[in-house]
Amino acid sequence: MRRILSRTVAAVGIGVSQLRAQPARTVLVTFGVALAVLAAMLLASVGMGVIATGEQQFESADRDLWVTGGPIELSPEGDSVVENQLYDSHALADDIGEHEDVESAAPIGFEAVYVGADEDDLQLVTGVGLTGTHEGLNIQAGEDFSESDHYNGGTYDGEMTREVIVDPRTADMLDIEPGDSIHVGGSTQTAREQEFTVVGVAPDYGQLLGTSTVALHLSELQTVTGTSGTDSASLIAVTVEDGSDPEAVQSDLEGAYPNNEIRTNQEQLVSVLGNNAVVVASAVVLVVLAVLAGLALTANLLALSVTSQSQTLAALQAIGISRRTLVIVVATQGLLLGAAGWVVASALTTPAVALIDQIAAAVVGYEDLLLVPNWLYGLGAAIGFGVGVGGAVIAGLLLTRLQTLQQLQR
Repeated sequence: MRRILSRTVAAVGIGVSQLRAQPARTVLVTFGVALAVLAAMLLASVGMGVIATGEQQFESADRDLWVTGGPIELSPEGDSVVENQLYDSHALADDIGEHEDVESAAPIGFEAVYVGADEDDLQLVTGVGLTGTHEGLNIQAGEDFSESDHYNGGTYDGEMTREVIVDPRTADMLDIEPGDSIHVGGSTQTAREQEFTVVGVAPDYGQLLGTSTVALHLSELQTVTGTSGTDSASLIAVTVEDGSDPEAVQSDLEGAYPNNEIRTNQEQLVSVLGNNAVVVASAVVLVVLAVLAGLALTANLLALSVTSQSQTLAALQAIGISRRTLVIVVATQGLLLGAAGWVVASALTTPAVALIDQIAAAVVGYEDLLLVPNWLYGLGAAIGFGVGVGGAVIAGLLLTRLQTLQQLQR
């Protein structure tokens, strides 16, 4: 046992000395492994953060079910809003609200609108239409909407409040604050003719949609975008009575409205993430490529080490050192490279997360988006050591093909 242990220690020592003899290659491979580990850890932390943030947003909305007529997709610039597929939305919401276990049902509309403090400088953003039953906006400055009777039972002849609530990014973009006036419309011509007063600043829908937003009463948004004739909306947010089972209410509503999709908070979050499957798949592909690159670098270094020292290794075999011991030498190098890459990646994770959080806050308005639980470092270690072991296996296969006599005769 002591003899085996001493041979193993000696093999490990040889492996370490060989890495020290090739500092440039060792550093290059270490950073290659670190890149692979860091990419995987950051992707996982972003995914966890997005899910946690989405769940938090749905919980803060205090809604239980979401009724839609089809998919809803928004571009970051607000210029790609699919057709609102719920028609007669106020009447439909009132009908849903009649269910004995439903506390409230509020239609919400999304439209691309032009806004600007100057009628000659209009920007395209996402307009959000809300009704009086929609409450809970996190007002950071100013105040909430006042009551509106503009819809007036579907006649749209009530007086418009001409109030608008903007998200912080829109406020910064237009350099406005509560009390200022802005132009809002579904076209540039309409926007120049329609003036609204900013009554508040709230981040809710800007964060939920990931776009710059302006929120209006739904009937007023429909009026300035020309959709009041169909009373169209994107979805209806439903809150069930306390003590009621959302899934049971969902089942009842699905039977009553078979042409509509009715989702729980969790299902709606999955649907939103599913609409961005291409982005997620692209990120996964990049991580896979990074891991393969780290594996290739590690295998390349170890293979070069075996090839460049083929005569030395053959001589060691000739004097009685077993191939098994030489494999331990190569495996030691692989494990050390994987460990070093993991340590470097772990050290870079905190600053990388802080940087991405700052970018996310500036671009989409979310703060502390990334989540890095302790087990994520364990995942990084598994990837790092996996890359190291994989490189060692490839180099070990090359070593097993080494012909001792042929190498010594050269």
